[in-house]
Amino acid sequence: MSKINKKEAIRSLKYLLFSASAGIIQLGTTSILYLIWPVEKFSNGPVLFYLIGLVLSVIWNLTFNRKFTFKSAANLPIAMLKTAAFYVVFTPASCLLQGFLTNGVLVENSTLIINTHLNWPTIVGTIICMIINFALEFPFQRFVVFGKSIDSNKSEKNKEE
Repeated sequence: MSKINKKEAIRSLKYLLFSASAGIIQLGTTSILYLIWPVEKFSNGPVLFYLIGLVLSVIWNLTFNRKFTFKSAANLPIAMLKTAAFYVVFTPASCLLQGFLTNGVLVENSTLIINTHLNWPTIVGTIICMIINFALEFPFQRFVVFGKSIDSNKSEKNKEE
């Protein structure tokens, strides 16, 4: 394996591990909020809980991937704005998907029924959205957010010298 391919493989592995830790934050936040405020008492809870968990995980993920995965000295506010642009598209789409998965759609006797009392959708919906997010966000961060500034932070420059 060439030096560049090995470096990119390590970068991808780091991204996977930081994304997994962000996923734990997202799932944990969503689950804790779900336990604190039962859906029966707060009908928009699952989507709101998903959104709160998503925001916390994005902040975590961007911070650690900027420093350790992409080793970027890019301007943090600019990186956050670029990431926010990604989430302007992803968040509404994933909230709609989360809402669909949370509320569930059942067909009984050829009649479409919205079921608001499923017991699995918050976690399963969050995991599905997280997998989609992971698959889309890595190339976005790799090529758009940090593309020209990869390996530009002080520690990486010191290694090269």
